[in-house]
Formats: sequence, structure tokens, C-alpha cells
Amino acid sequence: MTHVLDDLDARGLIAHSTDRDALRAELSAGPVTYYVGFDPTAPSLHIGNLLQILTARRLQLAGHKPLLLVGGSTGLIGDPKEAGERIMNTKETVGEWVERIASQVSRFVDFDGPTGATLVNNLDWTAGLSTIDFLRDIGKHFPVNRMLARDVVSSRLESGISYTEFSYVLLQSMDYLELYRRHGCVLQTGGSDQWGNITAGVELIRRADAGKVHALATPLITKADGTKFGKTESGTVWLDPDLTSPYAFYQSWIQAEDSKVVEYLRQFTFIPLEEIAVLEAEHAEKPGLRLAQRRLAAEVTTIVHGADEAAAAELAAGALFGRGELGELPEPTLAAALREAGAADLSAADRPTIVDALVASGLADSKSAARRAVADGGAYVNNVRVTDPDQVLEGDLLLYSTWAVVRKGKRSVSGVRIS
Repeated sequence: MTHVLDDLDARGLIAHSTDRDALRAELSAGPVTYYVGFDPTAPSLHIGNLLQILTARRLQLAGHKPLLLVGGSTGLIGDPKEAGERIMNTKETVGEWVERIASQVSRFVDFDGPTGATLVNNLDWTAGLSTIDFLRDIGKHFPVNRMLARDVVSSRLESGISYTEFSYVLLQSMDYLELYRRHGCVLQTGGSDQWGNITAGVELIRRADAGKVHALATPLITKADGTKFGKTESGTVWLDPDLTSPYAFYQSWIQAEDSKVVEYLRQFTFIPLEEIAVLEAEHAEKPGLRLAQRRLAAEVTTIVHGADEAAAAELAAGALFGRGELGELPEPTLAAALREAGAADLSAADRPTIVDALVASGLADSKSAARRAVADGGAYVNNVRVTDPDQVLEGDLLLYSTWAVVRKGKRSVSGVRIS
């Protein structure tokens, strides 16, 4: 059986680690308790967080016990960003986000059995902590010169960094110490952008308790041009379906670049590496079929939103372009797909025509251009070629009495919502 470290390595999931041989030995000796943390600085987790959740799941599947920390206290402050000081959210807002994110992460791991996951909140051990005790018990272990040398701190010294954000590393390090003491946690995982915070926790445990623990960081996931993966034209790709619809989520993976799609398959899915190698060969032979992208989108959407939503998103992607029945799409999926495609709103009282729909949806620059598209046989409503540019969009031309899919040619698709 492949060692979990070898699997993580083969999938490109290890950017940094402390003493790899010692970590391997500890993981081989028996179940290890490990943790990964998430700060509620937004109402939902996103694709970058998903990589951490799935890494935690891989370790659990290998027989180890996860602690999922949601930072009720660290979320009140926020990890320093190079861009500048964070805006602090209210305690009520952060408390609400703690509950939402705890619910999100809970879907990805098992809570039963000897390696069942445990949810923890660092507010439990910081809420009653006095400033004096914090400075005496934690602060004394942190040399200021090392804190100043951290990349994010040094980059902010000229522009300014508050003492609050400067001290964030102490709070995260204390999390590791507390989990080491309370749960016997000996491994922290996280993204490579957290490596300084993670290793500071390792050092704190050594200084405070003479304990030896481990750290492992995943790489920053990027696009081919080096920019951060997980952003689209419409913004961050969230895990919450109310913030990013399952259809939009599916589309974000379908659009993966040819040069990166196999890498994402290794990192974000549980498909065996041997099977991914076959997909890689098929993709290299016929990249135009986008077999790798379709498999990636289906797998990750299933993991996050379930098989039904993944199937609906896949059906919608084909139906919009005439490769499936639009009438078979659930209305929420159809609505999400058309909003993602830039659907426009029109009023039924204005008795909008096909020409109006083509212009409003952006598929034609003018009414005369819209009429030419109809005359040339290149205009479609609900995948049916239209011949009368003045036909009013009503009755049977509307899906769910509201929506119309408008297409020009084979590839330009949008829609309208008639209200």
C-alpha cells in the first residue's frame, strides 16, 4: 500500500515539510492526530481552502485523525496580507461565519470511528485568557527580530502594520500548542502562504513544552500565467452554492487550462494516479475533446455539491449549446447557467421580441445586426432556429414561463429573463 506521504508527493501536494523522515516514521507508527485551520474572514470557504480540506481527507483515509479548527478568535483579527490592513468584522458577523464554515468543513470528513474528526474553535481557549497571561506564557517565546523578518511583516513595515496583525502569529502558534496539549496533535497542515505561522507553532511547542511536532504545507495553486487559481471574471469561486452556483462552480473547472488540468486532477480529486495517467494521454492526443476538463469538473463538483448537482451542471453545459434538452434542466440550474452567461432582464409588458432579446443579451450590437442574424439563419431561441425577428417572447417560447436561451451561431450563448 502506498504511504500517504508518497501519494501526497506524487499528487504535487507537498511544498514544504519539517523533517520528512521523522514525519514518515510517525505516520507509519500508528494513527496521528493532525489539524488544519480556517479563519472566518468571509461567509464561505473557497477553492484554495478546498485543497486544505481534501488534504485533511486524504490523511484521514490513510488512518489518521483530523482536528478541523475554525478560528473564532483569529477570525476577529485576520492574518496579515501584503496588500494592507484587513477590515475587522463585528463579533456577531464572525460568530455567524464560524457556524457556516464549521458546517461546510464538516461535509468532507467522517466524524465516526477511532479516527473520527473533531471540530474545534480557538475562541474556547482565548476568550478567558488575560493579556498578562498571554504575554507571560506565549509572548516570551517569540523573538521580535524573527517576527520582523517574516516576509509579510517586512513588506508592510513601510506602509504600516498594526500591532494586532503583527501579533497574529502568536495566536495561531498558540492554537498548535493548545491542540498538542489537549488532543495530542503532532501535525499541522496548511497552505504554503501559512508556512511561517505553521513553523512558528512548531517552534513554540519546542520552547514551551520541549515537544517535537511536524508541519506540512501544500503549494500555492496557480494558473499557467502564475496568477492565483480560484478567481474568475465574476470573482472568487466559493464553496457556498448561494455565493457560487453549482453550475458556475462546474464551469470554473471546465475552463481549466490544458497545461494545468492534469495537475488539478491530481490535487483536487481522488481519482487513482494510474487512471489520471490514462486521462493525461487521452487529453494529449485529443485536447479539443476536453475530456480531462470534463472529468475534473464532474469530480470536484460532485465532491463539493453532490452527484445530482454535478449531473445537472453537466447537462446544462451541453443543453445551452444544443447538445441536450433544455426542458430537462431544473429551473435553479437553468437560471444559474443563464445568469453566468450574462442573461438580461426584460419586461413582459414591453412585449419583447427576438430582436430585443438578441440586443439585450449582448449577442447583437444593434437591432439591424439582430435582424441580419435571424435572416442568415444563425439565431436560435431555446436551441430552435428562429425565422421571424419580430416574434414576441411569450408562451411556449419561455422556459418555466420566465427564461429564454438565446444563441447566435454555434458558440455565442446568453439568455433573457422575462418578468
